[in-house]
Amino acid sequence: MESKRQQKYAKLIQKELGDIFLKESRNLIGNAMVTVTRVQMSPDLGLAKVYLSFLMANNQELFEKIDKAKKGIRGKLGSRIGKTVRIIPEIAFFPDESAAYAQHMDSVISKLDIPEEDENEDEKDNE
Repeated sequence: MESKRQQKYAKLIQKELGDIFLKESRNLIGNAMVTVTRVQMSPDLGLAKVYLSFLMANNQELFEKIDKAKKGIRGKLGSRIGKTVRIIPEIAFFPDESAAYAQHMDSVISKLDIPEEDENEDEKDNE
């Protein structure tokens, strides 16, 4: 369970990183849509685990480009929140697989063969 302080920092970092990817990182991500889905802060606020979701076909290549450029992204983050926080946290990027997992579960559920209940069985159960 994260403390209120951790949650506050996480929301701030999520908002600012979202703006960075939207406005300042076009040369890095091109026309791809990058969404910061979740940020988890360490208890000492020194590490931010950032989960990213992509709307593009080649997610792995884009993720690797962003991961290699994390030092520059951290610098941009520092220039935005430097006056608000004491320490600019280290950033660790992770791909957010929740959308893919939800899509997979939806396809599994749609493939299930659930037989219809027989009305006669319902009447027998009520007797």
